[in-house]
Amino acid sequence: MKTRYKKEIRAKLKKDFNYSNEMQIPALDKIVINMGVGEAVADSKKLKSAMDALAAISGQKPVATKSRKSIAQFKLREGMAVGCKVTLRRDHMYEFLDRLVTIALPRVKDFRGLNGKSFDGNGNYAMGIKEHIVFPEINYDQIDQIWGMDIIVCTTARTNDEAKALLKEFDFPFRN
Repeated sequence: MKTRYKKEIRAKLKKDFNYSNEMQIPALDKIVINMGVGEAVADSKKLKSAMDALAAISGQKPVATKSRKSIAQFKLREGMAVGCKVTLRRDHMYEFLDRLVTIALPRVKDFRGLNGKSFDGNGNYAMGIKEHIVFPEINYDQIDQIWGMDIIVCTTARTNDEAKALLKEFDFPFRN
């Protein structure tokens, strides 16, 4: 993916958007994978299981995310671990992106394409996956619970149109 970006995608984007400088061409900055585990308040083993799954999917050790506020109705105190996240950059990012587009997304049940409106206005794209078992690294027989995850693709693009063109070149399956 990285060599394809350097050889093909950069040239096509430069031609399509008429960039005068090489540094104006949008690039991928990072991919953040977040997994919220609300059940971790009652059972800390669930958080460890989710962190192991996220480590297998991403190839990096995840960091536990902690709550900012105390909420009595959820029996949640400030500073309790409620999820985990991992930030991928450079080669890990391109490898994960390749597995996401070619293997994981086609395995999603009733998949009709990604929403093309999930950009934040600054060239970043966010999407959610309801089941983490679509990744081939997860052994279906050994999991105790299915979790969803948020995947945020951060780019250096200035507008949503530039970011969408960049992600389309990386074969993101946007629906029309």
